[in-house]
Amino acid sequence: MDVAKNQAVTGSRKAGGFTLLELLVVIVIIGLLAAYVGPKYFAQLGKSEVTIAKAQIEAFEKSLDTYRLDVGRYPTTDEGLAALLTAPATAGAKWNGPYLKKGVPADPWGHPYQYRAPGTKGEFEIVSLGRDGQPGGSGEDADISSQ
Repeated sequence: MDVAKNQAVTGSRKAGGFTLLELLVVIVIIGLLAAYVGPKYFAQLGKSEVTIAKAQIEAFEKSLDTYRLDVGRYPTTDEGLAALLTAPATAGAKWNGPYLKKGVPADPWGHPYQYRAPGTKGEFEIVSLGRDGQPGGSGEDADISSQ
């Protein structure tokens, strides 16, 4: 009698799990979502790098203004942004730095910032060459300047 009960119970049970068709539908839906969200995510990533570069340039400008108040002039092109960390020989005893808490960072794409004094439109200019590291460009490759 126990054998008959076991056969009746196992025969009436449906096997658990998903069919191949159900799994394929889920995979297609996930693929469509990834194709839609992926480009939007990476576009936001590029915009955030530009925002970071602009914020770093603003921080350099404020540090350079403080340097100018102390020393009486902006660093020369040869002294560069390094003058914000260590006193150049021409600054004398007026230098009251360091004017940056940490070292001079690279731009968000790993390229060094370029400093020129005088700049093209002012007393100094700080430039990031963008993602491509080359002058000019558009979009994320465009130059970002303090001027």
